[in-house]
Amino acid sequence: MISKLLQSAALAAAMVVAAPAVQAQELKIGYVNSERVLREANLAKAAQVKLEAEFGKREKDLRDLEAKLRGAADKLEKDAPTLAEAERNRRQRDIVEQDRDLQRKKREWQEDLNQRKNEELSAVVEKANRVIKQIFDNEKYDLILQDAIHFSARVDITKKVIDALNAQK
Repeated sequence: MISKLLQSAALAAAMVVAAPAVQAQELKIGYVNSERVLREANLAKAAQVKLEAEFGKREKDLRDLEAKLRGAADKLEKDAPTLAEAERNRRQRDIVEQDRDLQRKKREWQEDLNQRKNEELSAVVEKANRVIKQIFDNEKYDLILQDAIHFSARVDITKKVIDALNAQK
């Protein structure tokens, strides 16, 4: 019984002696705001410009088609009182069919845009993660977090990550 008590006392004494050594060894923590990286890094901006160039014409064509359809609907509404019922029904069917076609084209455009956006952003995220890993290794961080709810400006390394990304060719 006494030997167990002595062992416990020795263990407690060892912990008391070791505690200051653990406290002296501070953790080095960093924080990266991913949203800001994807908004401000030149790579992300270039990806956005590329997407706008790739999908801008289709978007303009869809807007033009929508305006044309709106004009046809307005014309039908204005002409409806003077049109024969068969002609009015034919124009209504045409407008409904054109609207259905427009909605399908919009959905396809949005799906294509989302897919390409995901491809472009994943390339940026992959490069950003490599930069973060380099900073982690080179500056001897113990922990780097992304997208924390609360953080101190003291641990925010987002600008460092953006600068490193921008420096890459």
